[in-house]
Amino acid sequence: MSSNAYRRPPGEIDMIAAERAIRRGSTLATIIALAGFLAGFWVAPQITTLPTDLSERLAFAALCWAVPCFVLLISISMVSTARRFSPDDIGGQAARPPSDKLAIKAAFLQNTLEQTVLAGGFYFALAAVAGGAWLALLPVAAFLFVIGRILFYRGYAGGVEGRALGMAMTMMPSALGFPLVAGLALFAG
Repeated sequence: MSSNAYRRPPGEIDMIAAERAIRRGSTLATIIALAGFLAGFWVAPQITTLPTDLSERLAFAALCWAVPCFVLLISISMVSTARRFSPDDIGGQAARPPSDKLAIKAAFLQNTLEQTVLAGGFYFALAAVAGGAWLALLPVAAFLFVIGRILFYRGYAGGVEGRALGMAMTMMPSALGFPLVAGLALFAG
């Protein structure tokens, strides 16, 4: 995979290979997220007490969400630092498209912002409807967020095939978590 595969023109993208990479990454991320969620649900209550009171549950969710927010802070710093030292980018995003030095960092920041908002929604929704062992899913989700972001950034230059696993690893805890929240809200409440 070339280091600038993310710049391939649309006509040069092998859509079958891209779809295969997305499916492979999504399947692996789903298996890892489910295994992590199950392990957290069963193991965490054995080693620690998880909050049951609503205010403590929400505080716990806030602490877990601080992890994705910290990753977002790092991404913002990466973009601002790259802009500060690049004559092509110092004018800001409205001045012109990002240079090659900034393009991946800017895309990483945009996607990290989106994923951070999505993760926060899941974390607080779960804390609003459930406590105890269910909250063990949140540190697992935060851990997978960090791993996913690292994989996404490192693989970005390789195009969709390079970033698919990282994207799925970041998103899958929320994608699995929102239906869980809906189920808990409907059937456990």
